Amino acid sequence: MKNAWLRADGRKGIRNVVAVAYLVECAHHVAREIAQPLRERDVHVIGFPGCYRNDYAQAMMHRLCTHPNVGAVLLVSLGCESFDRFALAKAVAESGRPVHTITIQRSGGTRSSIAEGRAWVAARRAELDAVPTVAMDVSELVVGTVCGGSDGTSGLTGNPAAGVAFDLLVEAGAACIFEETGELIGCEHIMAARAATPELGRAIVACVNKAARYYETLGLGSFAAGNAEGGLSTIEEKSLGAYAKSGSSRISGLIKPGDIPPRGGLYLLDMVSDGEVRFGFPNINDNVEIADLIACGCHAVLFVTGRGSVVGSAISPVLKICANPETYRHMADDMDVNAGRILSDGAELDEVGQQIRDQVVALGDGRRTRSEELGHLEFILTYKSFEPIGPACLPMAG
Repeated sequence: MKNAWLRADGRKGIRNVVAVAYLVECAHHVAREIAQPLRERDVHVIGFPGCYRNDYAQAMMHRLCTHPNVGAVLLVSLGCESFDRFALAKAVAESGRPVHTITIQRSGGTRSSIAEGRAWVAARRAELDAVPTVAMDVSELVVGTVCGGSDGTSGLTGNPAAGVAFDLLVEAGAACIFEETGELIGCEHIMAARAATPELGRAIVACVNKAARYYETLGLGSFAAGNAEGGLSTIEEKSLGAYAKSGSSRISGLIKPGDIPPRGGLYLLDMVSDGEVRFGFPNINDNVEIADLIACGCHAVLFVTGRGSVVGSAISPVLKICANPETYRHMADDMDVNAGRILSDGAELDEVGQQIRDQVVALGDGRRTRSEELGHLEFILTYKSFEPIGPACLPMAG
């Protein structure tokens, strides 16, 4: 890969984004208007809508604003929210990135804040466009995977093909992250058997059991009406399909949102809040999960869908893998890979997995995903709460 940008911490990005980050919903409109003129030149809006302070959100914004795909950051504050904008600005500055804060209450309101922000973003965009690119090895990649809009084909084609791609990437030294524990219920002992150590295996079982208790308390599970319409019957059946996207490599660690894998290998991401249920649904939509993966350093995210999904993401490109050949015929313009041809045309699973792997590598050479071409820059950040991972979770960290 030859189209990467070197950051001060030694990591490399496959995109050179200017992030416009709002720190409360009251500042969202101003941030969106600042980014609009340069939206097609990798100026992306991210942010946290809540006024009540949350350690998870603070840590997530820190990781996102210092992500290797981000080259500069504009913070947009109303001025009276509880978010610690000073700590975030300090962290971004210490990472070597240009950073500027607009406080709407002190900048003359909406119009003047938008004008100030657009001028700053345009100047930084021009500077970043002049930065030379460097070579990047596959072993330096961090890649996530998520599935959404699942149906009966997801576990037969798309998810196993993503798993093959993961095996190829892990073999090359990349770090690969799969999720979500709420959709792996019933597979915990299978995953534990693949863990690098018995202690890690027990931690995996415990985190899936936590997810099951969380859903039981809510009175619902990660199983939607659309899943049933698509031919799935139980959460266990859905879990087996979701599990398939992890591939067959040894599981090197268990991490939580914002934890960056210390080395190459396969990692499970625990996305379900710790403690008692306090903040409603653990993941209200797929983009919450994508944001959690990106906060762990993912340069790109594989998204497997059977029913069909159009979402992309800010900061890191989303590579869409369609599991269902009928869905692909209806939505080809939104899809990067037609894994459904395993069913319709007799394509080999390994062949499609290699195609996915090659498309991930091509992202580092400047290739754009369909969601990027279509302007999909969805982003959402909610309230959660996590305790730090224990030593058993990263046994190979040394």
